[in-house]
Amino acid sequence: MEKGTLVEFRVHGDRRLAVADRPDGKKNWVVVDENGQPHSIPPKQISYETVGETYKPSDISKFIKEVEGYSDPSSLEVAWELLVDDGENTDPESLAILLFSDRTPAQCYAAYCLLSTDKLYFKQKGDRYEPRSAAQVAEIKHQQEVEQQRHQESQGFWDRVKQRLAGENNVDWLPSDRTRLDALERFATLGEEATHRTPALETLASLQRPENPEAAFGLLVDLGLWSPHENLFLRRSQIPLQLSAKVLEVAQSCLKEPSTDSDADRLDLTHLKVYTIDDESTTEIDDGLSLEFLENGQQRLWIHIADPTRLLTPGDELDLEARKRTTTVYLPTGMIPMFPPALATGPMSLIQGKECSALSFSVTLDETGAAQDDYSIHISKIKPTYRLTYDDVDEMLELGIEAEPEISAIATLAKLRQKWREAQGAISIFMPESVIKVNGDEIKIHVIDDSTARLLVAEMMILAGELAARYGQTHSLPIPYRYQAQPELPPEEELLAVPAGPARACAVRRCMPRSEMGLTPGRHAGLGLESYTQVTSPIRRYTDLLTHFQIKAHLRDEPLPFSAQEIQDIVMCLGTAVREASTVERQTNRYWGLEYLRRNPDEVWEALMLRWLREDSNLALILLEELGLELAMRFGRSVEIGDRLEVKVTHCDPRSDVINFQEVILEAAQ
Repeated sequence: MEKGTLVEFRVHGDRRLAVADRPDGKKNWVVVDENGQPHSIPPKQISYETVGETYKPSDISKFIKEVEGYSDPSSLEVAWELLVDDGENTDPESLAILLFSDRTPAQCYAAYCLLSTDKLYFKQKGDRYEPRSAAQVAEIKHQQEVEQQRHQESQGFWDRVKQRLAGENNVDWLPSDRTRLDALERFATLGEEATHRTPALETLASLQRPENPEAAFGLLVDLGLWSPHENLFLRRSQIPLQLSAKVLEVAQSCLKEPSTDSDADRLDLTHLKVYTIDDESTTEIDDGLSLEFLENGQQRLWIHIADPTRLLTPGDELDLEARKRTTTVYLPTGMIPMFPPALATGPMSLIQGKECSALSFSVTLDETGAAQDDYSIHISKIKPTYRLTYDDVDEMLELGIEAEPEISAIATLAKLRQKWREAQGAISIFMPESVIKVNGDEIKIHVIDDSTARLLVAEMMILAGELAARYGQTHSLPIPYRYQAQPELPPEEELLAVPAGPARACAVRRCMPRSEMGLTPGRHAGLGLESYTQVTSPIRRYTDLLTHFQIKAHLRDEPLPFSAQEIQDIVMCLGTAVREASTVERQTNRYWGLEYLRRNPDEVWEALMLRWLREDSNLALILLEELGLELAMRFGRSVEIGDRLEVKVTHCDPRSDVINFQEVILEAAQ
C-alpha cells in the first residue's frame, strides 16, 4: 500500500474511510480520516482499497458524495437479473462497468458497497460474488417479509402495551398479540409449571418488572386484560368456559324449531297444582311438587322433575357437551352451565304457566313416613302453577294460608319423612352455609337458614331419589347409584360432651366417609336409605341425566340407551370432573369470603370455636356464625371447643390464602 491510498476499514462493524499516511512498525499503517484523526490499523482490518488515484484526507467527504450518487440498491437487482441465468461471478470493478459503464474509484467503491451489504441477490466467495438462484432469492425474500412482519407486529404490540399502561382504554389487541399475552396468562396461572414461558419472561424483562408469576398477574391487570380478582382456580382447572359454535347452533335450532316429542303419550298432569320452590336467583327450575287429596283420605305426593332428555339423543352434540362439562359450576361471580343457558333456563326448565315435559314420581306414605309400594314413575306433562321462593313458603306456612292447603300438607309429610329416615339411622348434620354473591365490586354473603321450606324440598328430592333407585333395583337397570358406608361415630358420651349445635355437628361431620357411586345399589348411611340415586337435577348434573335416559327408556319398553359397561365407564370419567368442579367452587367461595373480610378490617365478628386443628400449637377451626365461614385461628390463651368469642381480622391476603385473627377482649373481662 502506498501513501495517499484511500481505504475502508471497520471499527466495531462500522465503515470508516481514511487515507494511508505512513507505515507504523512492521505491519500496521497509520491512516488519517476526514477529521484529521490518525488511526494505526493492521492490514486485516482494511476491507477495501481504491486504485488508480491518490487522495488527501480533505478529499474524503467529496468522494463520499460522489459514491452516494451511484448507491441505488435497486440497481443491484438489475445486475442480478443480467447475471443469474448464466451464473456468472462478478467483483466490484466488473459490476461498476455493468451498472455504470465505467470503473472510476467512486463507481467501483459504490459497487463494492452494494455487494458487501447485499443479503439477497449475491453471496461472496473469496474476492468475487456469485448470484443466487431465483428460487433462493424468492425464499430469502419470503423470509425477509416474514421477519419484517414479525418486527412490525412486535413493534405494534409494544406500542399497544405502552398506550394501555399510559391509561388509554380504547386499545384493541390484535390476534398477533396473543402469543405474548397467552404466555403471560399461562405464567401468571401456572407459575414455573407453565410451558412456553420465554415470551412472558421477555415481556416482563422488557418492562423492567420482576420475572415471576405475581408480576405477570399484575401486568395483565394493568393492561386491563384481567380483573384484580381473576379466578386462578378456574383457570388452572379443565372446566370448559366457552360453548362451541356447533353446540350454540344446535341450541338455537332447538329454540327455533323444537323437535317433535318422541313421548307422544305423556301422562297429562296439567290439572295438578304444581309448586316450584327455589332461591330467588335460581334460573334453572328443575323440580316441582304437587299433592292430591284422595277420596280415601290419603294424600298422594307428586314430585315432578324437568325432562331435558326430550331435547336430546344419547351421543348427540348437546349430550356430549353436557357429558364433558359434567355439572353446572356455581361461583359467586356467576355460573358455568352444563347446558346452553338459553335451553337450560328455557324449554328444559319448569316454567310457571307453561306446559312442560317432566318425569313425575307418584307416591303415598304410610303412617311412619315410609314410601308405600304403590309408587309409580311417569313420563308426563305438567303446567307449573306457582313459582315460589323458600321465603315465600316459610311465610305461607307461618301464616297458615288456607287457600293453599297443599303446602302445609307437603310440609307435614316432609317432617314425617325426616323422622322416618332418622329412625332408619339417617345422620342429620346442619352447619351454617353461606351463599356468596359478587356483583361488580359488591360482595354479599347470605347464611342459609335451616328453614322448614328448605327441609320440605330436601326431603322431597331425597324421596324421589329413593323411588328412582327402588325402580332401578326392581328392574335391574344399570344406573349410577349413590351409597355411603356406615361412619364410626365417637361414643355417645363423648359427643354429648361437645356443646350442641355447630360444634357437635362438626364432630359428627369429621367422621362421615365420602359417598361413592356405582352400578350396584347399596345402603346410604347418611340418608338412612337402603338404596338411593340422584335424579332431581338433570339440567345441572350429568349423572342425573343418565338415570333419566335409562328410566325413560324402560318406561317406554325400549332398549336401554346405555349398557352397564358404558354407564360404568362414563361414571368413572365423570368422577374426576365432579371433584374438580367442587374444588373450584370451594376455593372460589373461600377467596371471596376472605376478600369480604379484608374489606371489613374494623368489624368485630362473633366466632364459635369448632375444633382443634393442632392443639399443641393452639391452632383451631372457628366459625364466623353471621357469615357461615369456617377459618383457622391461632389462640393466645386456653380455649375449649364450643367457646364463643369476638375476633377482628389483623391481616388478610385472599390471593395468598392467608388470614390472621385477633381476639377482642372487653376491658372489664380483661
